[in-house]
Amino acid sequence: MANDHLPPFLRVLLHPDRYDHPAVDVKLVQTHISSVILAGHYVYKFKKPVNFGFLDFSDLDKRRVCCEQEILLNRRLCPEIYLGMVTVTAEPDGGFALNGSGPVVEYGVKMARMPEERMMAQLIRAGQLQASHIDALVTVLADFYRRAENGQEIARFGTAAAVAVNVLENFDQTQTFIGQGALDRPQYEAIADFARGFLENEAMFQQRIDGGFIRDCHGDLYSANICLADRVHIYDCIEFNQRFRYCDVASDVAFLVMDLEFHGLDELAGRFVDRFVQATADRGLQAMLNFYKCYRAYVRGKIGLFTAADSAVDPAVRTASVEQAAKYFRLAQRYAACR
Repeated sequence: MANDHLPPFLRVLLHPDRYDHPAVDVKLVQTHISSVILAGHYVYKFKKPVNFGFLDFSDLDKRRVCCEQEILLNRRLCPEIYLGMVTVTAEPDGGFALNGSGPVVEYGVKMARMPEERMMAQLIRAGQLQASHIDALVTVLADFYRRAENGQEIARFGTAAAVAVNVLENFDQTQTFIGQGALDRPQYEAIADFARGFLENEAMFQQRIDGGFIRDCHGDLYSANICLADRVHIYDCIEFNQRFRYCDVASDVAFLVMDLEFHGLDELAGRFVDRFVQATADRGLQAMLNFYKCYRAYVRGKIGLFTAADSAVDPAVRTASVEQAAKYFRLAQRYAACR
């Protein structure tokens, strides 16, 4: 009964015998946009048929295209993790199969499963994140941004006007949640006023463009998407909307810095910034950092609200999502006060 709210194909794939490999202890993890099945040494990720405006997975072909893009883009940083696309097919017996012979009813991404105990988020929870991990991240990221695509088409996403589209839409999308437990009116107004004021500094954004710092970045760079195992694996980049990935390197870096500060790791956050600036000679990054940290914290708060509003998540996840969203909004308010 607990899984009755799930799509039928997901209920089927929660059975270990549906896989052509050992799959004991099959587990489902839900986000606001994805259903992720952990099955043995593999992970299967399926996109939910949602349309948030900035993201549209509402029909099967759009989900197929985004699966293809997810594999292509994430192979930039961890090619050995992204194994390829899978299909879910409707079979003559009325059931569903992975890569079967019947008509395709869903597309997904198959990944190699990384060791959970080496996930950056787990290391943070265990108090085991070290300076050496930060230095390894800097090495990988400095090289990634150096090689990342840029050019006129990408650079136009770095203007104040283009950044404003991403930043200000968050306030429109969270208005209906004000006063419901995670975000109050004074917080909302303080953060929005700070963001609008900073966006008036058009010359600062142009300097970043002129310096070549607008790149095809990761877009979702924080501890939940990093594994610090035998090597650094940075996965799950933004594939569904170019305007979230074509951004200032400072925006990507700010997400990880904010995440470290969210977990109370200010010293490691400072080390990351210092080492990154040293490795890249990006002296202008710090002037943009507080603005982008505020933006990233607010986005994480918004995602918590979206997750809590999803009828498919269980009550415990809903409660935890609201509590975490409130913490992110408080952090965004703190950044907004540092003018």
